[in-house]
Amino acid sequence: MLCPRAATILNSIAKQYIPRALPVSSTSVANDCGLTISSATIRNEMTRLEEEGYIFRPHHAAGSIPSDRGYRYYVGTLKDIELPLTERRLISHLFHQVEKELEEWLNLAVTLIAQRVQGVAIATVPKSMASQLRHFELVLLHDNLALLVLVFRGAKVRRQLVTFGHVMSQTDLAVMANKLNDAYSELTGLQIRAKKMMLSPVEQQVTDCLLEMMMAEDKQEHEELYIDGLHFLLSQPEFSSGQRMLGLMELIEQRRLAKVTVPEGFEGSGVRVIIGQENKAEVIQDLSVIISRYGLPDEAVGTIGVIGPTRMPYAHAISTVGYLSLLMSGLVAELYGGRSSEMSS
Repeated sequence: MLCPRAATILNSIAKQYIPRALPVSSTSVANDCGLTISSATIRNEMTRLEEEGYIFRPHHAAGSIPSDRGYRYYVGTLKDIELPLTERRLISHLFHQVEKELEEWLNLAVTLIAQRVQGVAIATVPKSMASQLRHFELVLLHDNLALLVLVFRGAKVRRQLVTFGHVMSQTDLAVMANKLNDAYSELTGLQIRAKKMMLSPVEQQVTDCLLEMMMAEDKQEHEELYIDGLHFLLSQPEFSSGQRMLGLMELIEQRRLAKVTVPEGFEGSGVRVIIGQENKAEVIQDLSVIISRYGLPDEAVGTIGVIGPTRMPYAHAISTVGYLSLLMSGLVAELYGGRSSEMSS
């Protein structure tokens, strides 16, 4: 633990460096932190902070910059941070203006976080270990060709064409879908497979198609990722050369970004802050990640967060991610309620 004076000086350095990206001098600290001590005493305290690894100087004559350890201490001093009520109301209003679909909410969430934090915002679709069928529809396209629209619990939609061995009518398809929906709604693929039912050949064909789609969903290796704000990161001084973006771009192209940014065993509620070298993946060890789970723990859970330089506006980022995760959890709870979801072709 730092003494109160050293902590005040460290926090002053962090608060000044975060928006400016310029090393902070002892004179700037003296003018900012309001301590009634001499500049020499402040310099001595800064020397001790440097020796203990909380700050460093890019070169001998420069001012000071927080290290990962310094940022960690600074973040630990942030208490009772939340978005102002006016911002919360505005964000909530924006969500209620878009269509009530998970895809629209996720796109809006990453856009808002990216804009407010000036970083790369990410969100994954809520996913359970085993997908559950909420309901499906069969839409006749041509005599014996239909579109099967499957809605998983959590409002994720998948579509597949089905070709039948004889001519079908839309009434035939609707009757069959109603029967199978009554039998399969809220079940996993394994539960549907284990269910003993007398099925016609056509009903068995549709059931087999449903099972194939559900098994494919369960086997997905990569979480579906929504992302926004790469241009904000490129505008930061740390990324002016573009070289530091290469590793991040490779993760995005390889669809591994969500995997490496989410800490192993990350469960529960609340916002998690991972700073620089605390990240397990070497490629993001000069970045900070602020991340939270959202959704329903017993149903399906997704991840929402922001990636940026270690010089991140932590208070605003933590409060923004925290509020969006709570808001998204409430919206997901609505999707998992008893209401029917609209399906578009």
